[in-house]
Amino acid sequence: MSNTMTLRSENQPWYKERWPWFLMAGPAIVIVAGFITLWLAVESNDGLVTDDYYKQGLAVNQRMHRDQQAASLGLHGDLMRADLNVRLMLSADSASKVPEAIVLKLAHPTRSGQDQAVQMHAEGPGFYSGKLSADISGRWLVSIEDPEGQWRLQGEWQADSVEPLRLSAKVGK
Repeated sequence: MSNTMTLRSENQPWYKERWPWFLMAGPAIVIVAGFITLWLAVESNDGLVTDDYYKQGLAVNQRMHRDQQAASLGLHGDLMRADLNVRLMLSADSASKVPEAIVLKLAHPTRSGQDQAVQMHAEGPGFYSGKLSADISGRWLVSIEDPEGQWRLQGEWQADSVEPLRLSAKVGK
């Protein structure tokens, strides 16, 4: 008897081997992830991008003037929320007359599609109420303005908080 080894070769087609499939899995996953990223980029709203950035830049001085006007009137406000109802208590240091209606603007920092403008009507001297069009939660940028656009109060609001938002005029921002 001879002690020779015989090499047995099994000639299988490549697609029946596991290593080619293992090596192709990485690039295939990357291609699928690329298509998902492309779909998200096309379908999502770029809420931070604005078309009229030049006009917004020119309006900075006008906005600063409105903040200064609110400071000169000594305006202060407390904004409260209960479900979809919002209430505002507005006071002024001087004997200036408060308007019959106020515009409350709520802007989400990253999703402009959720922004709201609420018309608030006077219930008494310095007391206003309005109704939100949709429930809000999280952080919001708040602006309260008179209908003529002469002054405004601004602040950041954690809408989930039970504490009212205290607004006062900020000059120099």
